[in-house]
Amino acid sequence: MAEPVKTVEELLEELDGLTGLARVKREVHRQVAVLRVEKLRTEAGLKSPTITRHLVFVGNPGTGKTTVARLVSGIYKALGLLSKGQLVEVDRSELVAGYLGQTATKTADVVASAAGGVLFIDEAYSLTAGDLGADQYGREAVDTLVKEMEDRRDDLVVIVAGYPEPMEVFIAANPGLASRFRTTIEFENYSDDELTDILTGLAEAADYELVPAAVDKFQEILAATARDSSFGNGRFARNVLEAAIGRQAWRLRDVKAPTKDELRQILAADLTDEAEQTPPTEPDPTAPDPTAPDPTAPDRTAPDANAPAERAQPDGATDESVPDDGVQPDSARPDSVRVEQSEQGEQA
Repeated sequence: MAEPVKTVEELLEELDGLTGLARVKREVHRQVAVLRVEKLRTEAGLKSPTITRHLVFVGNPGTGKTTVARLVSGIYKALGLLSKGQLVEVDRSELVAGYLGQTATKTADVVASAAGGVLFIDEAYSLTAGDLGADQYGREAVDTLVKEMEDRRDDLVVIVAGYPEPMEVFIAANPGLASRFRTTIEFENYSDDELTDILTGLAEAADYELVPAAVDKFQEILAATARDSSFGNGRFARNVLEAAIGRQAWRLRDVKAPTKDELRQILAADLTDEAEQTPPTEPDPTAPDPTAPDPTAPDRTAPDANAPAERAQPDGATDESVPDDGVQPDSARPDSVRVEQSEQGEQA
């Protein structure tokens, strides 16, 4: 079943409901006013200056360019300026072919699919990469695009998007582009508060809830994140939420029957990869001292009752003076005994 066609007022209300983008909203409202009056003047039989409807969107990734392009296509359709109002989103790979001569055909086919709506070319500056647009495949795509824009000027709007400086170079690379893209809309980076609103809005739309501590943690993450040209803005917030949902599932892996609140709530710990630290425990004063001797262990210093008794020795005698057989050597006998034995030996 086809969705009901939205009015200009409904689409503008949807635009105004987006987080941030104050400058973008103001410029889109201005464009709508100009195009509406132009249409009314034409219907009244008055002369109207040729007003280009093609747009340049400049800004970092994740600042809502595709979302706004989709709304613009609907607004132009509601104003009667486009017959279908569909959005066809492409990049260089969908316009440039592998061989010279094929690119023109490929680009023309893409433009034909967007006829009656909006052709949105992301990172359009990649078509003129190199010194002075030395990329001959990209130049062929641009030349074909300019021709198609002219041939279909009454029922086609082209929006090119990318980083600010490269887009200036892209527009200047071809005189046909400069004459057709006269309106540039700048998409600024989101503030911390706006990114927080985006994160909580995405969570609510998915039936999750960030507890206050999790919101504070996200603010800390934003404060520590560099805001260079690679910063993802809205994509950053979406990636944080997706990662948090994964960590929440892992946190609940051993909970057999989690409550509805546990299934919905995103905690501060779910926003980081840091492992939870277990606080050190105080020693138990009643626990035994591991360094104290074991009272049940045998006393190594006490005599062994099963060991054989030692023989008594004369005063001054040593172990070496009394052999195991009990016979004393001659050196240990009295002189009278030695003499008697000597005499017996001579008699024998």
